[in-house]
Amino acid sequence: RSRPCLLYQLKRCAGPCVDLISPEAYALDVRNAEAMLRGETSELLQQLEARMMAHSDRLEFEQAAEVRNQLTALSRVLHQQAIETTDDKDVDILAVRVQGGRACVNLAMVRGGRHLGDRPYFPANLGDAASVYSSEEEVDAAAEARPVEELVLEAFISQHYVGVAVPPTLIVSHPVEKRLVELLTEQTGVRITVVQQPREQRRIWLEMAQKNADIQLARLLAEEGSQQARTRALAEALDLPVENLDELTIECFDISHTSGESTKASCVVFHHHKMQSSDYRRFNIEGITGGDDYAAMRQVLTRRYKPVADAQREAGGAELTGKQPRLPDLVLVDGGKGQVAMAREVFAEWGLDLACIVGVEKGEGRKVGLEELVFADGRAKIALPPDSAALMLVAQIRDEAHRFAITGMRARRARVRTGTSRLEDVPGIGPTRRARLLQRFGGVRGVAAASEADLARVEGISLALAARIYQALH
Repeated sequence: RSRPCLLYQLKRCAGPCVDLISPEAYALDVRNAEAMLRGETSELLQQLEARMMAHSDRLEFEQAAEVRNQLTALSRVLHQQAIETTDDKDVDILAVRVQGGRACVNLAMVRGGRHLGDRPYFPANLGDAASVYSSEEEVDAAAEARPVEELVLEAFISQHYVGVAVPPTLIVSHPVEKRLVELLTEQTGVRITVVQQPREQRRIWLEMAQKNADIQLARLLAEEGSQQARTRALAEALDLPVENLDELTIECFDISHTSGESTKASCVVFHHHKMQSSDYRRFNIEGITGGDDYAAMRQVLTRRYKPVADAQREAGGAELTGKQPRLPDLVLVDGGKGQVAMAREVFAEWGLDLACIVGVEKGEGRKVGLEELVFADGRAKIALPPDSAALMLVAQIRDEAHRFAITGMRARRARVRTGTSRLEDVPGIGPTRRARLLQRFGGVRGVAAASEADLARVEGISLALAARIYQALH
């Protein structure tokens, strides 16, 4: 063969027939498959975890991600087995693991005698786990006398089962306070039994849950370690402060349109070593010539950072407090010298720091990995190595801004072309009436083609409302 078959494209084969994998690596895959078929899953999982962490330590993030996906797939095979039992009908199995300042609570559910699967939870603020107790004295005494795993498990149980049906049996990896069980029993009206040292089938369930908690926590730590390494690499490459990388904030802007139609700008935010989707913003760009990306960039940057400049001016040099808008540590714009020059003009006009503006310029042939960073403060542009962790982070943030802008642009374009937004804007047309109209006429075009009399025949549509709908759509 000269090229691999479809199985290689589907990620179901490593392509040994065309030497896309070395004999040593292929032999390792064979040995791993044999180990799994022999039931040696614990050793296999440990080996994969060690390989993933080794790749992560060497900043080989793509290889680490491949091993992580193998771990996830193997974990899914091990934990999605449908276990039939006639003894236990409804049971929850909870296993907790704490490592590296992070915790994982793995919840496995058995309903109707069948094992339905596992779900990992990663509680935050481990130091507050003891707050399930009522008084400060009890909190201090409990925190000193009991392992943190027990406190995390009790805090999770006390929050997870609020307003949620509790099965009559809980199998747990660590002891649970008797009074918490009594509260659950009082809440449900059914006697709740907690088993901490199960036997037979229940023990197998708990061991599976504990293993899954180990896997999920190892994956989380590897991902966080990789992302923190990327953040540090970017801060060092751009001479940003590295004392408190957790607070490093990056905002990235991108413009998207189709031949000048339905222009949208996106702003995505990177903070605490990860993308903060709740802080994303989209901007409708109006009043510019279609396709003028420079004017669009000027408008979005002005709308985003003018409040920052106003807040700084009102503060008079004092540090901003509360929820006042702040300038991020780094502002990325998707583009080269032209986009950076436009950002420089906006920042200079409002008296903002030019040093935080960096443009992501596509390299030769617009190939991924050849991007160059352009600075607004006069520094010479730099080209990071394709395997640089800093460049990987820049590409990740830039691609997320591009995705967010495109989805917003397509949604806006669809609304403009179908007229859906006009139908929604008609006073008196709510979700129920709109659904009836669309169902009766087969879509917005059918509604637009209907006469006032036809519209008035729909349940809930009066003659006056039909006239308003007809006028709005014409």
